[in-house]
Amino acid sequence: MNRFVLLALPLIALVALVAVFATSLNRDPSLVQSVLIDKPAPQFALAAVEGLNVPGFDTEALKGEVTVVNVFASWCIPCRAEHPVLTQLKAATGVRLFGINQKDAPENATAFLRELGNPYDKVGADRDNRVSIDWGVYGVPETFVVDRNGVITFKHVGPMTPETLTRDMIPAIQKAEART
Repeated sequence: MNRFVLLALPLIALVALVAVFATSLNRDPSLVQSVLIDKPAPQFALAAVEGLNVPGFDTEALKGEVTVVNVFASWCIPCRAEHPVLTQLKAATGVRLFGINQKDAPENATAFLRELGNPYDKVGADRDNRVSIDWGVYGVPETFVVDRNGVITFKHVGPMTPETLTRDMIPAIQKAEART
């Protein structure tokens, strides 16, 4: 009997592991909550993207007003699709919009924003991906709402659409503005 139990344990463990993976297969990745929600933004300083007439930024720049921080790259196809929605966001809310340009050559980032328009007030170059890692970014695009105290209050994973803009992002900005 003991021998049967010892032989069955690996099979039971395998079945359990398959069950966990199977139930997670169709989960929406945007439902993954950041551990940084309701915590201060990580300490960082990003230089401006060379050739772009927009300053870089650091942790201190996030204080004083509600800010939306969008992580993007010129090589990211979903970022290109999301870009008109960021322009809509800026026009609809007037919120400060900062960009973290992830692992991008400066000339590519500059060309990307010249082609599509630049809705960002500030853009920092994260060439080594260190700041993105500190923010918990695991893919681009990702977008964060930071309250006036520099605390991250919301995270959106993946490209924003007009629907997620009105359903999720604008209410998250309004909620951050209502915080003291």
